[in-house]
Amino acid sequence: MPRRASSVFIVALTALLAAALPARAADYPSRPIKLVVPYAAGGPTDVLGRIVGEYLGRDLKQVVVVENKAGAQGAIGAEAVARSDPDGYTLFVTAASIFVLNPLLYKKLPYDPARDFRLLSVITDAPMIMEVHPSVPARTIAEFVAYAKKNPGKLNFGSAGTGGTVHLAGEMFKQMAGVEMTHVPYKGAGPALTDLLSGNIQLMFDTLGTALPPVKSGMLRALAVTSTERIPDLPDLPTIAESGYPDYAVSVWYGIAAPSKVPDEIADKIKASLDRVLNDEAFRASLVRIGFPPLRVKSQAEIDKFVDTDRARWAGVVKALNISLD
Repeated sequence: MPRRASSVFIVALTALLAAALPARAADYPSRPIKLVVPYAAGGPTDVLGRIVGEYLGRDLKQVVVVENKAGAQGAIGAEAVARSDPDGYTLFVTAASIFVLNPLLYKKLPYDPARDFRLLSVITDAPMIMEVHPSVPARTIAEFVAYAKKNPGKLNFGSAGTGGTVHLAGEMFKQMAGVEMTHVPYKGAGPALTDLLSGNIQLMFDTLGTALPPVKSGMLRALAVTSTERIPDLPDLPTIAESGYPDYAVSVWYGIAAPSKVPDEIADKIKASLDRVLNDEAFRASLVRIGFPPLRVKSQAEIDKFVDTDRARWAGVVKALNISLD
């Protein structure tokens, strides 16, 4: 092809592609969307993801398919999304542990939250409950601390895995209360809760949705809530902060992210849909039923500030705990 003809062809092709981009954004979504949940099926994050997927699909008038990619504290799912085509057809249920804790705890990760993702929405910021097996003779935080100090090393606390928010919630309490407890990591919150119910471990810092049923049925005993304020479901349950540890505050947030290079027009369309979903009263009620208090719609600046504040707080905690994982 002559040089002049080649140049004309390249210019024409470039113009054609540029003209096609708005059309693709306008037509989005024209096929099913994949929503990656980086934890096992059946857990609280999976349940949350499926509810979000249902309402998001309804709003966008397209099927949203949930795909579970569990392992490595969410890093496997995060890497898969980071390497996916940034076309808006692969979205990600992310969490504080993936965006904040993993980068603080691990020297090497297969993804970089700042480089690889665009956080489109924060869906919920949920408290946890410090719960014990009935064999533990304590009904308050003060009684628990006294018992733990009389029985050093005899108490085991479970978590969904090393380095997650649930694990660090226990480590924070250990340090602040000056008690000895052994961390027992599991491959998910479900197995940990099963062992707690059977008495194989003695306590756990559990998310609200999975903690409430066994606590309300009397199978487990709640000692305190980890948030700065009491919760409506258990209004008489004090916070750890008001139980003698005023600097203690832990919550678990979840959001929806996309690959960082997703076109602005498509990202804005997804954000607008998520905003409508978050303001849907039926959706909000669905979250409350599974123990995830919904957050009101936030601007991108507010979302970024929310994550930056959480990152700064956890950076101080990780430094104080002197935890580093390889």
